[in-house]
Amino acid sequence: MANLHIRNLHQERYNFNELIASCPELQKYIIINSFNKENTIDFSNPDSVKFLNKAILKHFYNISDWDIPPNYLCPPIPGRADYIHYVADLIPDGKNIRVLDIGTGANCVYPLIGNHQYGWSFVGSDIDSTSLNSAKKIINANPSLKNSINFRQQTNPKNIFSNIILKDEKFDLSICNPPFHASLAEAKAGTKRKLKNLGLDKKNNAELNFGGQNLELWYPGGEAAFIKKMIEESLLFKENCLWYTTLVSKKESLSGIYGELKRNGALEVKTIEMAQGQKISRFVAWTFLNSNQQAEWRKSRWT
Repeated sequence: MANLHIRNLHQERYNFNELIASCPELQKYIIINSFNKENTIDFSNPDSVKFLNKAILKHFYNISDWDIPPNYLCPPIPGRADYIHYVADLIPDGKNIRVLDIGTGANCVYPLIGNHQYGWSFVGSDIDSTSLNSAKKIINANPSLKNSINFRQQTNPKNIFSNIILKDEKFDLSICNPPFHASLAEAKAGTKRKLKNLGLDKKNNAELNFGGQNLELWYPGGEAAFIKKMIEESLLFKENCLWYTTLVSKKESLSGIYGELKRNGALEVKTIEMAQGQKISRFVAWTFLNSNQQAEWRKSRWT
């Protein structure tokens, strides 16, 4: 896939023969693309997408058993991997890296990729108990991950880092894919636009096929409000994490994010763009540590 990070394993189109060899259940979902007569799947069918992900995670990331509950987000793996590879560039000499995944979700994709690719350990947080139970089930089904990936439930919907980061705890990175819609109606409209762009809008029940529960898809005020809250709370834990990061779906959200970071005293801010074909996405990273403190962090934690 064009323009992915150089270390991303998904540079080429899906090799369905290899994926089927890793996950034979995928075979029943294979169809022939009428345009180029090649194997593909029906991307409007949630079961097809789920078994594609299951095959990708097994083939590329050695995840022997993976599943999610019905109607929970089933994310595209190549794009999720890109975020992991680009945040890794923030800590190129890092060792024994510890990462906080805000809103880890039922799919647990970021910890699975980050642990396999870089050996990072993770704490995944989520407000939804079903998501956490699903993520725990994935880890329990893959015993090699048990000592590397743990979970904490956010019990207060008004908090993001509070109740999750412990007093003297250290994380080298924090990652987040925030809910970017401002309401359920906006989330449904966004899904319909996505389906229309894929030519799938006329299929029955197609609006359900991308999955996602309310807490995964929308937050009052949308991603701008969620990230504003995230920045405010990160200041409370400014010495607990080297780099805070978050995906930003809407380019128009950036000016407000930069203003909020300036008001809260972030000392260094980076915006990293990521391209997947014609789709451009980005994440913003910030730290409250000056250059001397960053050097001491690297010395004390990585050497």
